Amino acid sequence: MVRAIVGANWGDEGKGKITDMFAEQSDIVIRFQGGANAGHTIINEHGRFALHLMPSGVCYDHTTCIIGNGVALDINKFINELEQVKKAGLNPHLLVSERAQILMPYHILLDEYEEERLGKNAFGSTKSGIAPFFSDKYSKIGIQVNELFDEEVLRAKLKNICTLKNLTLEHVYHKPLLDEDELFATCMEYKEKIAPYVCDTHTYLSNAIKEGKNILLEGQLGTLKDPDFGIYPMVTSSSTLAGYGAVGAGIPPHKIEDIVVVTKAYSSAVGAGEFVSEIFGDEAQELRIHGGDKGEFGATTGRPRRVGWFDCVASRYGIECQGATQVVMTALDCLSYLEEIKVCVGYEIDGEVTKDFPTTPLLKKAKPVLKTFKGWHCDIRGIKNYDELPQETRDYVEFIENEMGCNITMVSNGPEREAIIYRNK
Repeated sequence: MVRAIVGANWGDEGKGKITDMFAEQSDIVIRFQGGANAGHTIINEHGRFALHLMPSGVCYDHTTCIIGNGVALDINKFINELEQVKKAGLNPHLLVSERAQILMPYHILLDEYEEERLGKNAFGSTKSGIAPFFSDKYSKIGIQVNELFDEEVLRAKLKNICTLKNLTLEHVYHKPLLDEDELFATCMEYKEKIAPYVCDTHTYLSNAIKEGKNILLEGQLGTLKDPDFGIYPMVTSSSTLAGYGAVGAGIPPHKIEDIVVVTKAYSSAVGAGEFVSEIFGDEAQELRIHGGDKGEFGATTGRPRRVGWFDCVASRYGIECQGATQVVMTALDCLSYLEEIKVCVGYEIDGEVTKDFPTTPLLKKAKPVLKTFKGWHCDIRGIKNYDELPQETRDYVEFIENEMGCNITMVSNGPEREAIIYRNK
């Protein structure tokens, strides 16, 4: 079967742990979008990993890990991450789509220059080159992996790229120009590094589906960072929706049978953008410190995450956009320190309350409508049976489940892979 794991919210939902769990049961794990601009943190018997480009199946000998055609492939980061994984004693079986496009050094520079130019209006980019990369992809001046192996085609493409980019570098950013020969030499280095992994992944996956293999599509970030359905323009540059898995991996859409949508027991986000249930000051810092296995700090950037109460409006919308067949709630244990827990159940906009997630201009005016729950105020780590959770904990989960309109099939109550409670629904 084909299963997708995606985020309901702003990213940072704890998908790494859930993906690692399902990866153990999978023959193939595919990253289908995004790049090295976000990370999945995995903790298992092999150690602690903050994976950025590596699919989350790298911990398993029986799993083939694929970088799909929809990924922004930073080859140096790919190789560096692979070396780190190998140092932990792992030897993953990796394939890279010959149709994947390469994130070039000038993409990172242009990302940095644009954030610098925007100043206080900057997007809060991780400066990983993602927006310039996808801009080039859809402007048809990106470089596919297969083009590294055709020097004539590559030379012609680089000449055109330098002409276009140098106009921008000179007249918009007033920065050093690109050199065609230097870029060609860089591409030859990339070719040597990536050659052992290049594959016609479309054919590989087509055969795998015919053979009935278990295939896992691994998404990055979450619904609210999708360029169409998210908090535009403070979004990422590739679709974060499960439906895009069919495109970014090269799988027929009707083959995706199960869509696991991950949401956290509270809200968190890295970067700028609308976040209605956000909290601030000491209250936020306390939640940040209690959050996650090492607190709420980005796996890629190390930046303190913005945090807030669980947002039923945003989460229901996120789950609907993803087409969830089941929902997993993570980090429930992180709320155990609280005497009272708030949940955002609606947005007040211009004096009216709505439960529908609006477009960005209306989001800017939205104020959270909060409902207060009694906290359980005890440690719930180590509990394996849902019925053994405190009544207050179950009330919290079941209220959110009812608001979401989709079954919460698993609840995570600790960072370790085995810290999961399965619910019989």
